[in-house]
Amino acid sequence: MIKKLSLISLFTLLPASFYFAQTTVYAYVKDAAGKPVENAEIDLAQSGNDVTADKIGYFQFVDMQPGRYLITVFKPSFEPKIVEFEVSADEKRKDLGVISLNPSPTDAGVLVIDDSAADNDEGGSSMQPTIGLLSSGRDVFQSVTAFELGAYWFRPRGVENRYEDILFNGVSMSKNDDGRVDFSNWGGLNDVTRYPFENVDNITPSEYTFGNLGGVVYYNTRASSYRKQTSLAYSFTNRSYFHRAMATYSSGLTKNGWAFTFSGSRRWADDGVIDGTYQDSYAYFAAIEKQFSSRHAINFTAFGAPTYRASNSPNTQETYDLMGKNYNSYWGWQDGEKRNSRIRRVFEPVFMLTDYLKLGENSNWTNTISYQFGRDGRSRLDWFHAADPNPTYYRKLPGYMYSGFQLPNSDGGENITDAEQAQFNDYVNQWQTNPLISQIDWNSLYSANILNRYDMNGNEQGAVYTIVEDVNKDKTLNFASHFDTKLASNWKLNLNFNYQNLKSDNFRELKDLLGALYANDLNAFNNDAPNDADNPGRRVMEGDRTQYSYDLLRNTYALNASTEVDFPKWNVMASVFSSYSESQREGKFRNPLYADSKGKSDIYDAFDAGIKGRVTYKIDGRNFIVYNGALFSLAPTLNEIFINPRATNLITPGVENQIINSNDLSYILRGQILKLRLGAYHTTMNNATEISRYYVDISSETADQGNALVAEVLSGINKTYKGLELGAEVKITPTLSANAVASYGDYRITNNPTVYTTDDDSVERLGSPVREWGTAQLKDYKVAGTPQKAYSFGLRYNSTKFWWLGASANYLQDQFLDFSALNKTAALYTDPVTGDNYPGVTPEQIARLTAQQKFEDQFMLNANAGKTFVYGKYRMGVSVSVNNILNNRDYVTGGFEQGRNVNFPESLADANRTYSYFGPKLWYDRGRTFFANVYLRF
Repeated sequence: MIKKLSLISLFTLLPASFYFAQTTVYAYVKDAAGKPVENAEIDLAQSGNDVTADKIGYFQFVDMQPGRYLITVFKPSFEPKIVEFEVSADEKRKDLGVISLNPSPTDAGVLVIDDSAADNDEGGSSMQPTIGLLSSGRDVFQSVTAFELGAYWFRPRGVENRYEDILFNGVSMSKNDDGRVDFSNWGGLNDVTRYPFENVDNITPSEYTFGNLGGVVYYNTRASSYRKQTSLAYSFTNRSYFHRAMATYSSGLTKNGWAFTFSGSRRWADDGVIDGTYQDSYAYFAAIEKQFSSRHAINFTAFGAPTYRASNSPNTQETYDLMGKNYNSYWGWQDGEKRNSRIRRVFEPVFMLTDYLKLGENSNWTNTISYQFGRDGRSRLDWFHAADPNPTYYRKLPGYMYSGFQLPNSDGGENITDAEQAQFNDYVNQWQTNPLISQIDWNSLYSANILNRYDMNGNEQGAVYTIVEDVNKDKTLNFASHFDTKLASNWKLNLNFNYQNLKSDNFRELKDLLGALYANDLNAFNNDAPNDADNPGRRVMEGDRTQYSYDLLRNTYALNASTEVDFPKWNVMASVFSSYSESQREGKFRNPLYADSKGKSDIYDAFDAGIKGRVTYKIDGRNFIVYNGALFSLAPTLNEIFINPRATNLITPGVENQIINSNDLSYILRGQILKLRLGAYHTTMNNATEISRYYVDISSETADQGNALVAEVLSGINKTYKGLELGAEVKITPTLSANAVASYGDYRITNNPTVYTTDDDSVERLGSPVREWGTAQLKDYKVAGTPQKAYSFGLRYNSTKFWWLGASANYLQDQFLDFSALNKTAALYTDPVTGDNYPGVTPEQIARLTAQQKFEDQFMLNANAGKTFVYGKYRMGVSVSVNNILNNRDYVTGGFEQGRNVNFPESLADANRTYSYFGPKLWYDRGRTFFANVYLRF
């Protein structure tokens, strides 16, 4: 509705506004090429009405009283933009200048985070990577790396999720255990998290926090900041789920100062593209705001996403060659249905209360208190004095059963008779056709437990197979305070204070006895000693804690100050911070192997500090040179501080704060025809501690004792990340544009760190929980988990009739396998009995056994299309995107070496086999995927 000021309304309003300044606020809305955007809708959060831009993109609000305001500019096929401004008492007219709208990257396809990728606890320091921050199209480089290359696990500058920051109303969403952001806490709430209030890239300083290496995304969930509308949407896809339904309602600000925003969604799939990966996830969001005056408001926010999701396994190449790229070893048939052993159940709701206060004419103070609690559980099969039920256990695979043979349709092995090859082929056929062999045989697990209920004397016995769940129940209290003020018209100051209190309850719970009467809480690696010496002989029932139970406690205080000064030719921003944290473990079980297993540990305290800066030189209105620099320390996470928190208070040897130094320099051109950013960056990380936790079997030729949890530590590791970035967008015609993006990176380790391990078996055999293996020869090994080089070229047609069509070609290079550090130490080739090298050891053989695997370069083709329809106040949109159109299944998205053969003769023999017994475990891209979406808004 267009605001009109008639003579009647003027005289009506005059008595009420006589004592206030009557300010007119105006601006022009234009597209990225500088052309007017007609009929754009402008929503004033503090008003119940909208205005609409005219044919030249002009709009205005009249009779604005002094205060702080927020408007949101909307237009189909464009990305909405939020603009915040203040009106002073002495202003008659306020010019907001030109508000530029960018084409909406979300119209070109919705980026789906595959949050199931982090659900596994299979070995290696690099799980299947997850996509990082959702860029909102700040420039073509960020947009393309998020929506095109990001779909293939590309990480800009190689930065891991741990180094990214996402804030809701000033509260960080990073987890204390590993520092990572868990997107599943708000998965499915796309409508209310689509457009961040602030999005800064890389090390650019933020107004709301010091930030890290991977940028900052700040969400303001103030109810009145959401556009007044109802939105309904349905999506159909073949990615991590098949169906998604969303509904969102925003009331806008009512006359009595209330605003409400509610959103809910469901995502589900009965059986995903990868076999046995079903999912059922819900999400909800509520924001309720009360404005007491133009200077004071309070907002309550609650959101959560109860999720039930089955995981998929990494596999060796032999397994993929047998069963195909969709194979998943975690499931099997039970009563005619697929049952997955690896289920993640997570629900960690967040509640926030935010107070917005305006102080004087130029200052604002925002305070948020939040509380998050809930449960995150991940199930797995466990066994006690029984054979490993995993169908891909190396002794069950054809490559072990028939060593030296070849898979059917291959060239065949040497000195193998036709009869022997036929026998082998028959076994392979059984593997491929008999799910009792190639999948989990649930019936046999139940039968084993039932047969083992009683011994020969009729005495009850415990389970040999169970389903257990590793659970953490976090209770996190946060307080975040943000103060900003204008010291002068061109000088702004921001102050941020954060406090966090965490109590994390960690334990293993018995979920399913699988037909047994009870389970024993005994440690097979310690001669069946009780896991809790204070409760020997305990019978564990479903719902009971078993094997380990402990709390992790942490208090963190952080203070950040930043300032920005704007000059005619220069813009300078600086940010500093300091923080202090106290971390502690409190064990609940008394583990017989560890004297310090029960009770509170010593407090591990850490102090951090850092500085960031940005300097922008304005060559003219279209050309800029920007420098960013950062030097800061980063305290270790809880998982890095405690080497084996399930069993002991022991601090990880050599753990220290990381020291991070990062610099980048960019040239930016913002022309009407050409937009370009060319930059270079260099980052160093020193004194880092990396811990890989994985299960290995402790077995002999005659006995299978089960799986032992091993912690492998790299202490004092140094890395460097450097490269070049190019992003260019060309307006070929008013409706046709082209973009090109190139990221040329080199991420590598620059020293030889020390390696430690700890496991229960070592305690029993060696009398010490920690074993030092010396230095690992890792210098110049490449950082895994992302392609280090990536290129993209795209075309996009935007019709004036509100439809679009786009396509992109993407090329990915230098993807490396994550390594096990143990076989990079001298222990690989040193005989522990003699202390000398094993016979036959040569530098060439060592180099062959320790070489890091590099995967082949990959080409991916994407396309997208969509159409927006407008019927009065109703707006409907349909879109579809297709990734990996050519169905390339050869792209390895992640993988790791198995940490087993730290022995030269065995490693050499394994390397010479057609299929290694302990070959690397890999994840492959899912192939051609699509995402179709339809929405209705009114």
